Amino acid sequence: RGSIALRARELVILRTCARCGAGYEWGVHVATFAAKAGIDERQQRATVHGTPDDECWDGDDRIVLRLADRLHETNDVDDALWADASARFSPAQLVELVMLAGLYHAVAYLVNALRVAPESFAPAFPD
Repeated sequence: RGSIALRARELVILRTCARCGAGYEWGVHVATFAAKAGIDERQQRATVHGTPDDECWDGDDRIVLRLADRLHETNDVDDALWADASARFSPAQLVELVMLAGLYHAVAYLVNALRVAPESFAPAFPD
C-alpha cells in the first residue's frame, strides 16, 4: 500500500494507460478499481478523451491528471506544476505519483508490444 489515496492512484494509472494506448491495462483497472475509487463512467471516459480541465474533476484530480500528462509529454514536471502539486500532496506522495506514471509506461510497453488480448470482464476504451 502506498501513501496516496486509491482514487489518485487509479487516476494516474488510467490516464497513463490511456495516453500510452494501453487498452488492456486501462480496461482491467476500470473493471477492478474504478468503482472502489469513485471514478464514474463519465470520468472513465475523460481519462481517455478529456483534459484535466474538464468539469468532472476536482482540484486533486486535476493535479494528478496534469502530472500524468506532463510526464507523458515531456518526461519531466515544470516548476509551476510541481509547486501546485506540492500544495496538495506530500513529498512522499509526489514520488509515488511519478513512480506510478513511470511504472505504467513500462506496463504499457509490455501489453502493447506483446499484443495482450483484452480480458472478457474488462471494458475497451470508450469511443
